[in-house]
Amino acid sequence: MAEVESPAKKQKMASVLEQLKGFTTVVADTGDINAIKEFQPQDATTNPSLILAAAQMPAYEKLVENAIEYGKKLCGTEKEKLSNVMDKLFVNFGMEILKKIPGRVSTEVDARLSFDKDAMIKKAQHLIKLYKDVGICKDRVLIKLSSTWEGIQAGKILEEQHGIHCNMTLLFSFAQAVACAEAGVTLISPFVGRIMDWHVANSDQKSFKPAEDPGVKSVTKIYNYYKKFDYKTIVMGASFRNTGEIKQLAGCDFLTISPKLLTELSKDVEELTPFLREKDAKELDIEKVTMDERTFRWEHNEDQMAVEKLSEGIRKFAADAVKLEEMLKLSLHLIEERFGANRVTPL
Repeated sequence: MAEVESPAKKQKMASVLEQLKGFTTVVADTGDINAIKEFQPQDATTNPSLILAAAQMPAYEKLVENAIEYGKKLCGTEKEKLSNVMDKLFVNFGMEILKKIPGRVSTEVDARLSFDKDAMIKKAQHLIKLYKDVGICKDRVLIKLSSTWEGIQAGKILEEQHGIHCNMTLLFSFAQAVACAEAGVTLISPFVGRIMDWHVANSDQKSFKPAEDPGVKSVTKIYNYYKKFDYKTIVMGASFRNTGEIKQLAGCDFLTISPKLLTELSKDVEELTPFLREKDAKELDIEKVTMDERTFRWEHNEDQMAVEKLSEGIRKFAADAVKLEEMLKLSLHLIEERFGANRVTPL
């Protein structure tokens, strides 16, 4: 007769989240500092959409007010003030997040600069200076850049010439991944869920088993290629729609996960197996790719999904940046009316 597992024994089993941390570095995909504190990830990522959501929470009102007053104090045109407020707000959230994690926080360069290499470099350097001004060294920050050709080249220069570590985001094609590896950036964030979303919207198949999920297959291919050819760039799967995708990518270098899915993983006690292993990748028969600008543009262009999702992602992050600016603009005007120009809220 089979042994029946007792409730007490079942309680002692490690959660999927705990098991996952044994194979993969878990990163919190949120701007909500309280959620980060709860799940104790190694690193955390932010973007304009996440900061927009967090900035509207009463708990973070002080961070927003400090950023507004910082921008106001520097004077300049309204556009310049808002730019300074946005930069300071991102750094304020990053600073508070870093108090809760042992690793690094990712802070994103404005998506509206995605096709301007020099502007991205300048903005990245400014963000790093703002972090330095509050006592945070650049080694604890990853600067997020869109994975356009211009973004990838900005990342290459920031890494090689300025020692600024970069996280290449909005990555959907294999061409983007190869170009990032050749550029020597610190980390890439291939978007699992958004790839799956596109295939659901553009095919008759409306659901996928984890192993057949197009986003999972994309990250698996990238991971195997990087490990086969000894690229040091970290692969961080991102943008998950369900825990099945996460489980199927156990063993990936990093996975950045939303608080909702972190909660689900923390309550799941299924035994977890690492599907991605460097040893297995080394044994695969994979051809190395040469990726110059012309090849990149053609190969990326040939991937309809990647072209559409990169464009959509840039537009969405840009739209959320505009919404955040509008919210801050209103607050800026109210503070100027109430207090004048000489008060800055301490953090």
